[in-house]
Amino acid sequence: MEQLLHIQKTFEKVVYIDKKINNREFEDCVFKNCDFSNSNFAYNTFLDCEFIDCNLSMTSLAGTSLKNVSFKNSKLLGIQFNECDDFLFQVRFEECNLNYAVFTNKKMPKTQFHNCSLQEVTFIGNNLTNSVFDNCDLQGAIFNETQLAGADFRTAYNYKIDPEFNPMKKAKFSTQGLEGLLDKYDIKIV
Repeated sequence: MEQLLHIQKTFEKVVYIDKKINNREFEDCVFKNCDFSNSNFAYNTFLDCEFIDCNLSMTSLAGTSLKNVSFKNSKLLGIQFNECDDFLFQVRFEECNLNYAVFTNKKMPKTQFHNCSLQEVTFIGNNLTNSVFDNCDLQGAIFNETQLAGADFRTAYNYKIDPEFNPMKKAKFSTQGLEGLLDKYDIKIV
């Protein structure tokens, strides 16, 4: 990982805990069973990359570009995605733990979250138009001034979203999820 440019490489079982990996480019790379927790990945570029069974908890991504990057079965606790470069920011998550992550002010329409834990995640000022929250736990997640038009929450659970502060025209919810939209009114739905 010392090289500046990595193209079509697979990194397996790499352990870089509390390390610094900056100003590198990774294109079409796969990271499997790697532990990068508490590391500094500032100002790297990841293009068409995949992280599988990795631990990136508390990793700093300041100025990092995530362009078409997917995360599968990975731990991303406390990641400050809001510090990532905005240009072409595109991510997907499947079976990931994103608890305490921050996405403030990110434009991320059509983002896919499948079978993820998103407890205490911050979505403030986001564009999540047409995003999918498939079987996701949103306990304590904050949604404020976030564009949710067309977003799909039909199988999501434990969310509390105020429709007055989050535009959600044509968003999809299950009848079981209505309570999370009406929470502030302190009414009982039976």
